[in-house]
Amino acid sequence: MPHHHRHHLHLRRRPAIAVIATAVAALCVGAVAPAVAVVPSGTAQNASQCTSKSAGQASFSTTAAGDVPTGAVSADTEAVRKAMREAIAGLPDADTATAAHVRLGGEDGRWQTTSGVTDIRTQRAPKGDERFRAGSVTKAFTAAAVLQLVHERKVDLDGTVQHYLPGLLPAAYPDVKVRHLLNYTSGLPSADDDQGDFPEQLKGRYTTWDHRTMVQRGFHKPMEFTPGTCQHYSNIGYNVLGLLIEKVTGHSYEKEVRDRVINRAGLKETYSPGNDPRIHGRHLRGYQQDKGTLVDVTDWNQSVTWASGDLVTTAPDLERFTTALFNGRIVPRPELELMFTVPKVSVYGDDTAEAKYSSGLSTDRLPDGTVVWGKTGGRFGYLSGFAATRNLSRTIVYSVASTHAKGPEKKMDPTVVKIITAFAAKADTKADAKAEVAERRK
Repeated sequence: MPHHHRHHLHLRRRPAIAVIATAVAALCVGAVAPAVAVVPSGTAQNASQCTSKSAGQASFSTTAAGDVPTGAVSADTEAVRKAMREAIAGLPDADTATAAHVRLGGEDGRWQTTSGVTDIRTQRAPKGDERFRAGSVTKAFTAAAVLQLVHERKVDLDGTVQHYLPGLLPAAYPDVKVRHLLNYTSGLPSADDDQGDFPEQLKGRYTTWDHRTMVQRGFHKPMEFTPGTCQHYSNIGYNVLGLLIEKVTGHSYEKEVRDRVINRAGLKETYSPGNDPRIHGRHLRGYQQDKGTLVDVTDWNQSVTWASGDLVTTAPDLERFTTALFNGRIVPRPELELMFTVPKVSVYGDDTAEAKYSSGLSTDRLPDGTVVWGKTGGRFGYLSGFAATRNLSRTIVYSVASTHAKGPEKKMDPTVVKIITAFAAKADTKADAKAEVAERRK
């Protein structure tokens, strides 16, 4: 078994920045969701209410993508690009990230910027097409595969887990529908918050998990709430969906996602790794801060997160996926609407907060009122995400080799915060312009 590489680096240290906007928090939230952890399975009893004590949740280069259209861009677009360069400047930084890559697209054309190094040993600068672990971005791919099966009438949204996967859930649990799994309203208890600390998880990084056993680890707990009454973002529902895909199709989850989503979208650098701990091809190496040193966490068996977070991809591929998905080329349009429909329920543990997750995506509103949809994800050493307006007039994909991803403090990564803030800057400009026009009309 490979040993863990620890690197004592004397990279520039910079203070973390505070969270500056609700929109930023919403777009970053998936990046800090905790990873699945090990707890024994057992019996459980039902819950009836949506209540909880707590709600879990050294070089710099800038390049233009090859397909950037010629000609001048607007002043506000150039301002956003300038802000994005500044957002990821100064990498590698031991306290934040070793590399970052951002791609912007939409009506202003495609553009990208990179910063940092792909490997702290070689100091190679990133080109922007390196592979990385996408974490919970995987959920968008899983949801797309399931919704195709719904369109083919091989899966019924109102069909139950008990019907498709008999014996998986404890007998005391109520019926849980497929639609509940997709939009995080199942109420199923998860082992997500019971993980050990980073050193403990590091010891088990090469463990291969049986998927059914992994799903059942939290089932010694009672249901969190009655299915369909609240929303609680966690991994459990999507790992159950992975089992459902395999049961209904008779094929592996990896094959179905490849054939139904990856190939259909024309993604050449994206794959589900199964039990292989390596990332093949050119990729960003991931590092995690641990007591003042950086631990190389690139190699890690992702069976622990599977259908909820095992994807390996690139920023260009995520951009292609976004375009194909939103244009209806992956999920047929009747079912695609579910990916843009948020259940009208409150958040588990906070009755004042409205749900923000749909089937596979999440949504938020920028300062000028523009609604964006997308998904974020994180694994140790990696944070990433994509977002776009429904008509694809504005798109963003980012990848950050964060040194504090999945950290115990559950704070949002400062580099990611700055990226999202820069993305919203154009919306701020438009909002200010609208306000000025309105003021003049008074």
